[in-house]
Amino acid sequence: MKKYSYLKSNAFTVGESLGNPAACVFTGKDALSPQQMQAIAKEHKGFVMEMVFCGESDVADCKLTYYSSECEVDFCGHGTIATMYSMIKDNAELRQKAVVTAETNRKGIVSVFNAIDDEDAVYITAPDAVEYPMTFSAENIEKIMHLPHGSISEALSMRIIDAGLRTLIVPISDFDTEVSVFPNEQELKAFCLENDIDIILIFSKETASEENFAHTRVFAPKFGYLEDPATGSGNSAFANYLLCEGLWDGSPIAIEQGGNDRIFNSVKLKITDEKVLFGGKSTVRIKGDYLV
Repeated sequence: MKKYSYLKSNAFTVGESLGNPAACVFTGKDALSPQQMQAIAKEHKGFVMEMVFCGESDVADCKLTYYSSECEVDFCGHGTIATMYSMIKDNAELRQKAVVTAETNRKGIVSVFNAIDDEDAVYITAPDAVEYPMTFSAENIEKIMHLPHGSISEALSMRIIDAGLRTLIVPISDFDTEVSVFPNEQELKAFCLENDIDIILIFSKETASEENFAHTRVFAPKFGYLEDPATGSGNSAFANYLLCEGLWDGSPIAIEQGGNDRIFNSVKLKITDEKVLFGGKSTVRIKGDYLV
């Protein structure tokens, strides 16, 4: 057996919120096979949303590969926050850097901005956004999401934007409806697979806290679970949506996320050098070794 360093962290925590759990196996030079990584991720089903495998890179400070219990994931925002926040905070050399780079297995190199001393957070450059044609009606989405008729806002557009994961973004008219809907996981998974959708983000411009800009929820049944409690890639797509709709000028904002079954988590968004950044902190829950 080989022994690897292991970390389980919850990303995007704020106050007493539980964040979004991710685990990381630090492989160093001794990379694992895709079959081994998928097996480890499957073992973690129900314990974390995604697994991150952090190894050495020839072109960046590290290389990140992401798996859910179901499949390899193109990009995992909360896993990147959880891994990079801990790496930078605990490594004296990285702690001195303003920017750390991470090579991702499928989305190229991302920059990680170290704001630990000033904001107790790190920020990640979101992959460049791509928008796809919208082919669904409001009635289609209300039916599959088990939303009341007329609950999708007519004042704003639905859009499909990929800023790491292909995200269907749906505006909801009122906060109470947005936080209380819980669709059927298997029905939603079939819809996402049939229509090449990675995740579905619903949002309300109303918030529980006046300090926050908007409230979001993200559903990700394609990856083996119904709801993602705090999301980097989804909120990065949402940031680009806000720009497209003329709702945001790129100044720093906070997005609260989650259904009414949890304390809301917090995802920070801002634009630096014309790039969308998402950020937050993470809280370490388990630290040790993993045997393979």
